[in-house]
Amino acid sequence: MTRPDSTPATSASSTTSMAEVPSKRSMAADATTRAAAPGRRMRAQAAFEGRTLLANGEQLLVSLLLPAMALLGLHFASTPDLGPGRRIDLATPGILALAVVSTAFTGQAIATGFDRRYGVLRLLGVTPLGSRGLLVAKAVAVAGVVAVQTLVLGGLGLVLGWHPHWVGVPLAIVFLLLGCWVFVALALVVAGRIRAEGVLVVANLLWVLLAVGGGLLLATTQYPSWWEPIARFLPTGALGDGLRSALTGSGALALPLVVLVIWGAVLTFAASRLFRWSD
Repeated sequence: MTRPDSTPATSASSTTSMAEVPSKRSMAADATTRAAAPGRRMRAQAAFEGRTLLANGEQLLVSLLLPAMALLGLHFASTPDLGPGRRIDLATPGILALAVVSTAFTGQAIATGFDRRYGVLRLLGVTPLGSRGLLVAKAVAVAGVVAVQTLVLGGLGLVLGWHPHWVGVPLAIVFLLLGCWVFVALALVVAGRIRAEGVLVVANLLWVLLAVGGGLLLATTQYPSWWEPIARFLPTGALGDGLRSALTGSGALALPLVVLVIWGAVLTFAASRLFRWSD
């Protein structure tokens, strides 16, 4: 004999199983959405940071006009001694390194310091962005601005007779990206611990000191013997030497690369530990 309740039971089981399928799919979609949310937040913050940088007249002055004037000065002047080789071939990589520090460190440190003073960072601090997300967003925005700087300043260098070592251009791009990472992290360390007025002084003072004695405009081999080994292991010295080596086709590449990676890791860790969202 057939049991009359067997078919309904099977039907109910099938209905329950079918009802579970959309639920599982929706759960998977929700998980995907949650996983993608941090990336969207960082992209949105990076777009905002980039628009802010490009809309800031003072930042454009520091990012483009001053480096362009420095490139013209180094090209037409006979001092300082840039080392063996054509002056424009040695000056242009140094100016590109200076532009990275201007945008990634000086500009970002000052902007972040005043954002903290006026409470903007306090509002960001209650979002899921976090200090590491802010670091990534700022680094991406800076990389976009540095790309514009590289095109403008590199174009000026070509007009002045610069002959880059084209094979080394991809490696030079790697050094530029590493420079963005390192100096944005340094900017967050400084801006996250010092009040805005102090950041303004420290960032500008460091920019001048590092431009002159940090291996940006001059190769570290051009410094006195007692300072050369110190400058070589500074992030500015590694960035300047790395770009010069890549774009001239001569010089060490491994050491500057390793030095920048180590500085980036150390400063990123310091920024994640020391950064404060409010005064």
